[in-house]
Order: sequence, then structure tokens, then C-alpha cells
Amino acid sequence: MDNSRYRIEVDSLGEKLVPIDAYYGIQSLRAKENFQISKQKVHREMIKGVAVTKKAAATANYRAGMLDENVYKSIVKACEEIMSGKFLSQFITDMIQGGAGTSINMNANEVIANRAQEILGGTKGTYDLVHPNDHCNFGQSTNDIIPTGAKIATIKLTQSLLKEMRRLHKAYLDKANEFGGVIKMGRTHLQDAVPIRVGQEFNAFATALERDIRRVESAIEDLKVLNMGATAVGTGLNANKDYVKNIVSIVSDLTNINFKQADDLVDATRNLDPFVWLSSALKTLAVSLSKTANDLRLMASGPVSGFNEITLPQMQPGSSIMPGKVNPVIPEVVNQVSFQVMGNDLTITKAAEAGQLELNVFEPVLLANLFQSLDVLRRGIKTFCKRAVVGITVNKERCISYVERSAGIVTALAPHIGYKRASDLAKEAIKQNRGVRELLVDENILSSEEIEVILNINNMTSPGISGEEILLKRTRNKKVEASQG
Repeated sequence: MDNSRYRIEVDSLGEKLVPIDAYYGIQSLRAKENFQISKQKVHREMIKGVAVTKKAAATANYRAGMLDENVYKSIVKACEEIMSGKFLSQFITDMIQGGAGTSINMNANEVIANRAQEILGGTKGTYDLVHPNDHCNFGQSTNDIIPTGAKIATIKLTQSLLKEMRRLHKAYLDKANEFGGVIKMGRTHLQDAVPIRVGQEFNAFATALERDIRRVESAIEDLKVLNMGATAVGTGLNANKDYVKNIVSIVSDLTNINFKQADDLVDATRNLDPFVWLSSALKTLAVSLSKTANDLRLMASGPVSGFNEITLPQMQPGSSIMPGKVNPVIPEVVNQVSFQVMGNDLTITKAAEAGQLELNVFEPVLLANLFQSLDVLRRGIKTFCKRAVVGITVNKERCISYVERSAGIVTALAPHIGYKRASDLAKEAIKQNRGVRELLVDENILSSEEIEVILNINNMTSPGISGEEILLKRTRNKKVEASQG
């Protein structure tokens, strides 16, 4: 080994060789060696969130008279460089780790300290000018830094997700307007029910997504409560009172997010339920997305032996063996994204429940799963909108042919000829493979005029125009005719 390429660093457990050019230090290196678990690095937004928190802490400590001006300025500059995307490769710990995030916190402290050393003209690894614990972590603990950095990161990621959700919502509404006049056969239990407009179905997709948007927006509010100033267990030990008073407002100023300090710092340090609340909203969103993807796949099935009511954009050949086959790959990937998010929610729920006493030590795995859910949902929705929904076309003739051939329209007849007779008519239509209208005429059950009014499929799909109203209109007309006769 060429020792000239390394420096020796010392901690309470002994010494280790650290690459001479590394901005991380001995504790980061121990964590990297200990936690070869997921091979998933800490999310870049989490790193930036921690850097923002460290900058805020240095500012609050300087204003409280607890940091030298040169040390303060060097820490702030180092944090700003990390926030801009520099030194991300120096964050070397696995996202899933023991220690409740201490390794992430110390990785940040070491990178900031070594960069601050460099800014002040010192040598990396000596920590004689800026120390990871004594300066970068002054008045702080992993137990308030990590939750705060995580909340900053989570809010940023959630805001990006919401942008894609709103784009998809608009795409649904555009399709609802485009297909507003196209009537198809509605189905319940996968059996013919009564007619519905394709536009009504897309409007229902949009309405469900509206609820999801509201749930996610609501969940963000709970994440705006911080435990900064709590230090280890919520009692604020080792934190200056002026620092504790001002730290959250400084974080708010740096992030343009209206954070507030928790009324109960002990509660905010030991409980992770705000993350669970967001995850539950994401799981519900995943359920809605998967249901919509299922519906679109079924409506697009065929093209010959399926429903073939809509056509999805053709994105790639669908088979290595069957020439010409094209599969609904975009809705399929949305299904899989949804399954992933549902599974992540279970892990998040269990991690939040499994904490003990003053701290939940399972925050790393919770955050790993939450960040993945936010990322895959954002990318999945963007893909779904761009590569599927906006390019959907409707096969109008196919849709109306199903309606005309279906016995399901006898539902509209029940108020006029009775449920049993309508049921017998439906069975006979299916048995003879004939249309309901044709049987009505042949059996002289209703006049042609009555049939046209009652079985007007436009009326069947318009709220407020019911069979009862049509029946009353018929009765009134007959009474008028009788009186005139």
C-alpha cells in the first residue's frame, strides 16, 4: 500500500487510513465499511437538506455568539457548495444503516469541516481550524439534524411530484372534453350494465386524482413542523437558548418553506408519524393510478378479440415471438410503480412503529423507501401522461356497436314495462342474438315513438334525465291526448 496516498485519522475506536484527497473522514469510512447493504447512496435531496440545516445551525450559533466569524463563514461556504451539487460523491454511506442516521450526519460534518479547513488554508483531516463535532455539529444532534434534513428533502420531492400530478389531471380533463360525446357500454362485474360516456370515465379519473392531490398537499403541512433545537432527546441539552429560539426561522428563510418549531420537542424527536401520513397518501395515489391503468388496459384490449374501445399509443413491439403484437407497456409500468409504492408503505409503517422511547432508530430505512416512492411516482406519472394518456384515441364506432347490441339497455325499460318483463326481454335478446329494440317492435311491447324516447342513449348518460321522468312525460301526454279526443 502506498501510504503517501492516505492520511491517518483518529476517533474513539482507534485510527484508520483515509484517502488523502477525501473530504469525508474516519467515521464516514467506518460507516461505508459497516453498511454494505443496499448499495443505495443517500438521496441527493437529503444531502442538500442536511447541508441547508447545517448552514442554518452555523448561522444561528454565530448570531448567538457561539462560533468564531471565520469558522462560521467557512462552514456556510462549504454548505452552500454542497447545496449547489458539489461534493455529492463524498457522501459515501449506504442509505440503510444502523445508528438512526448518525453516519449520514457525521459524513456531512466531516465533508463540511474538511472543506472549511481548506477554505481557511488548513489541511484536510487535521480539524485544527474547523472540527466536525465541535463546530459543524455544535448545538445539534443527529436526532434533530436528520429529521429536519429529511423533511426539507421530502417536501422538495413532494412538490415535484405534485407538478406531475397536476399535469396528469389536466390531461384527463382534456380527454374528458375530447371524448364527451362518445357513448359506450358501461360495465359492472365485467358484465354489461348501462351506457356511459367515455368522457365521463375520463372525468372520473380526474376527480379521483383531485382527491389524491388534496391528500398529498395536506400531508405536506405536517412535515413543516421541525424539532431543531431538540438535540438528543428533545430537551435541548448543549444548545444555546438564542440558537433554539432562532434556528427554525433561519431554516425557513433558507428554504422558502414556512416551517415552525414543534410545540413539544420531545414528541417531535421520538415520533415519525408525519412521514407515515405522507406515505399513506402516496399509497392511496398508487391505488388510484393502478386502477386507472387497469381500466385503460382493459378498454384497449384486443384489437380484435378484446374490447378495443380505445387505442393507446404504440410505444414498442410487444413480443419476441409474435410479429405485430403491441402491448400496453406504459400502463403496465404504472401498475408496477404502484405495487412498489404499496410495498414501501408497509416498510415505512413498520419502521415508524418499531421505534422505542426517545428516538426511532429506523428512520434510515423509512426515508430510503419514502424517497423511492416519491421518485418512482413522479417519474411514473410523467411517463404515463406523456407516453400514454395524451395520445389516447377512441374507437367511436366500436363503442356504439356494443351499446346497440347489448341487452343492458333494458334497464331503462324497467320503469315502463316492469322489472320481470324487462328481465325476460334481456334474456330473450341474448338467446336470439338480437337487439332489444328489434324485439320490442316485433312483440309490439312499445310503440316506435316510445322506444325512441326511452332508449335514447344520450338521455341514459345524462344526469337528471331518468326513466321515471320519461314515464311521467308519457303519462301526461296520453292524458292530454285523451282529453283532446
